[in-house]
Amino acid sequence: MADDSLFADDDLFADGESSRVPDHTWRVLIADDEPDVHRITRMVLSGFQFDGRRLELLSAYSGEEACQIMAQNNDIAMILLDVVMEDDHAGLNTARYIREELRNRYTRIVLRTGQPGQAPEHEVIRTYDINDYKDKTELTTTKLNTLMYATLRSYRDICVLNEHRRGLERVIRASAKVLSAGAISQFASAVLSQVTNLLGLEQSALYCSSTNQNDTLIGHKRFRVLAATGEMQELTDVESFDGIPEHVREGFERAMQMQESQYYDNHYIGYFASERGSESLLYVTYHNAPSELDKQLLEIYATNVAITYENLLMREEIIETQRELVYMLGEAVEKRSKETGAHVKRVAQIARLLAIKYGLLEAEAELIKLASPLHDVGKIAIPDHILNKPGKHDANEWDTMKTHAQIGAEILSKSDRRILQLAAIIAGQHHERWDGTGYPRGLKGEQIHIAGRITALADVFDALGSKRCYKEPWSDDEIIEHVKAQSGTQFDPKLVEILLANLDEVLSIRKRFPD
Repeated sequence: MADDSLFADDDLFADGESSRVPDHTWRVLIADDEPDVHRITRMVLSGFQFDGRRLELLSAYSGEEACQIMAQNNDIAMILLDVVMEDDHAGLNTARYIREELRNRYTRIVLRTGQPGQAPEHEVIRTYDINDYKDKTELTTTKLNTLMYATLRSYRDICVLNEHRRGLERVIRASAKVLSAGAISQFASAVLSQVTNLLGLEQSALYCSSTNQNDTLIGHKRFRVLAATGEMQELTDVESFDGIPEHVREGFERAMQMQESQYYDNHYIGYFASERGSESLLYVTYHNAPSELDKQLLEIYATNVAITYENLLMREEIIETQRELVYMLGEAVEKRSKETGAHVKRVAQIARLLAIKYGLLEAEAELIKLASPLHDVGKIAIPDHILNKPGKHDANEWDTMKTHAQIGAEILSKSDRRILQLAAIIAGQHHERWDGTGYPRGLKGEQIHIAGRITALADVFDALGSKRCYKEPWSDDEIIEHVKAQSGTQFDPKLVEILLANLDEVLSIRKRFPD
């Protein structure tokens, strides 16, 4: 009930903070069936501020109305809740509704009662998830203000902790997306996208670059732009500091000198260094300076970015080394048989094209491309006089020659690497025929691995157009007629259809990699 003794004789609380209107307010709900309680509470708290923010006071005159307001507003910091309103338990039911139905764990609930005997404090505190319990007669002006400070401070700290938790969740999700990037270009785009999400940016220009520290073995520093958006888009291919705007260059140089990220009025320079010595730099513009939480999230994210980039660099270097070794080995075999090393490059490119058009995944097509240059690796075991014989082989020589398929498969199958495992399949099956009359196992139709079928067609198509010790190159028309004639006999008919439908692309590959 209303009672002037509710606020006794204390002076109104005087707050020394600025009287400027803050950007946000603390929303507080007064739930009481006595209009005088609303009037006096508003009067006492009229000048109250906490953390530079004033109060926005909402009113509810019943438990039902309080529940409706709470359901419609998820940013109410505190509710001053009367126990007895339309019935003796209206306040208690409202408290239960807030916590159990709305699952609101953030709003601070302060129960106020003029009849403390009706709802004993120890029972209420034990049974209901409330934050304080006050007898209306003890809430003088000073004590009400003290209560407001303590309660709002608690709400603020909970919100900060929750925001940190949500921020860390965003960092984890962002890092997961970056970690899933399969290539440097995908990684760069993921970095830009996730930084945008972390900072809540939309149209701001983003620029990402990376450098390696001086390599003690090679002796120089590399610079590489990974990705750029917005106003920085035109810098995507820049490969030195000289090609970027002066203020960005100066920011990068300062970040590298200080070895830490730099924050400016309208942009951020992120500096990420890994334990292995690589350095990454990120330039981001923004309209509003990031908060301390934003900065903490960026630094946590930066650590993951640096580690991921370093791992991607190592992965790409390993893949590139594998690719080069595969080509070198394939070329070495071709040169031993006095054939051009460009043949294996053309076979790889044609095989990839056929794989994509056949409907294989990009990653699968790329794997076939990487593995197919080793299709004839078993020829290293074939004697020179047979391998390079200009004329037709006799029966014994041909039996020896055919062993190169099985030998190649056996050599390559000793590795656990995916590329070499697939290369073993290709080496062992690229002389199998669709009709089952091939070697070494006489496989038929789809018993032959798709990579073997693809490489078989790519190999024959290119070999027929190339000069060999035993023949002159065929014309394109002759090759096409031969392939058509062997469709369904030597070659998979579907692959022949694909090759003929994409003949221009296949022929362009031959032009790009001439003998």
